[in-house]
Amino acid sequence: MNRERKLFGTDGVRDLANTGNMTPEFALRLGRSFIRCTHGRKIVVGSDTRLSGRMLEGALCSGMSSEGAEVHVAGIIPTPGISYAVKALGADGGAVISASHNPAEYNGIKFLGADGCKLSDAEELAIEEVFSCDERSTFPNVGRIIDAPGLVKDYALHVASLLKPEAVIDRAAFDCANGASAMSVPVLVDATEFSRLNTHILAQDFDGLNINKSCGVMHMSHLTDYVKDKGLALGFAFDGDADRVLVSDGKGRMIDGDILLWVLGRWLKSAGNSRVVVTVMSNMALEAHFADEGIETVRCPVGDRYVLEAMRETEAGLGGEQSGHIIASSFTSTGDGLCTAMLFLNAIHDLGEDVSTLVDRFGRYPQKLTNLTLKRPRESVDMAAVNEIAAEYQSRLSSGRVFIRTSGTEPLLRILVEAPDAETVDGFTAELSLRLEKFC
Repeated sequence: MNRERKLFGTDGVRDLANTGNMTPEFALRLGRSFIRCTHGRKIVVGSDTRLSGRMLEGALCSGMSSEGAEVHVAGIIPTPGISYAVKALGADGGAVISASHNPAEYNGIKFLGADGCKLSDAEELAIEEVFSCDERSTFPNVGRIIDAPGLVKDYALHVASLLKPEAVIDRAAFDCANGASAMSVPVLVDATEFSRLNTHILAQDFDGLNINKSCGVMHMSHLTDYVKDKGLALGFAFDGDADRVLVSDGKGRMIDGDILLWVLGRWLKSAGNSRVVVTVMSNMALEAHFADEGIETVRCPVGDRYVLEAMRETEAGLGGEQSGHIIASSFTSTGDGLCTAMLFLNAIHDLGEDVSTLVDRFGRYPQKLTNLTLKRPRESVDMAAVNEIAAEYQSRLSSGRVFIRTSGTEPLLRILVEAPDAETVDGFTAELSLRLEKFC
């Protein structure tokens, strides 16, 4: 299989809801194609809180059951909750209806295999190969659709069981982004010592339209300002499907995925994990810190699927992205914001970390990520010419890097510049933005 995928991006299929590749008709056909390729007999389906979720859920499940699959519908549940449920039920796969960090007007569909992991490029390409096939099973060779609302509680209790009682902290906050974690965080809090302490749950009153709106990881000031104003010790923010987490320290400063990996990498080293996978977006300071600790750093393309692939290839026990997708393979099969939050608490307790100094001690290189809006399909962008320009600017850096790519989930051209001094970063970013406008 040499051709490029046309429907799937870096995180499933995504589009504006009820248009293009995110209509009920499309979802039904995609569900049929998934079962036809995987021959799955038992599938678990969940969604986030978007208004269009139930519309697409009905169509997706109908397509799967029309191919004979038994579909267990979990309702609103984080993406990693479906990963957990697939393995807990011994299912053949799973599907999540979510556009993750995107606004409410978007939606998406992503599939998981029997191992609870996202499908490979080749598997997604195989689904595309049969997408246009109109053959279907005949009655009575159709499946059942079964409501399974208890799965979200099972998942939340599983995550709660990972937290050491002595690692629970007082004056903590959880920002649910009006998304899927709004159903699981309250269960987690009730099942742990958090229930007896001063714990705050934010952005949990979802209405189908306010997911990720001025809250969650996409708007960290919602959490950081709250933590600082209320005098709290720590805060966790999730995205719409809760496969990502970012943290606020007590001073209202963001602790991003690089710092989370720095802490977790040192913590897991005692268990024999001396290799960590990061993406090309991670700050160069992270590699320097890991080198000091005798931990090898492996870089891979952006996307938690590629992180997991690299982890398997290099036998790394930890991997993740600066954006907050973290995979600790001993605990989860995909990015899991709630799991990462609990492991982070365990790690800072066991390492005796002073969370209030993590940002200062990390000492990141100045880095700027700029997004240019694409007015044309990303497939038509002349990336060969773009890469030539990137190489030109890279050659002017004695230390640092320039990295340019199209987003796999949004119509954006992303420009990353990293250098030892902020003046160079700002100057290169401004020049590149002007030169690359013509490609957008």
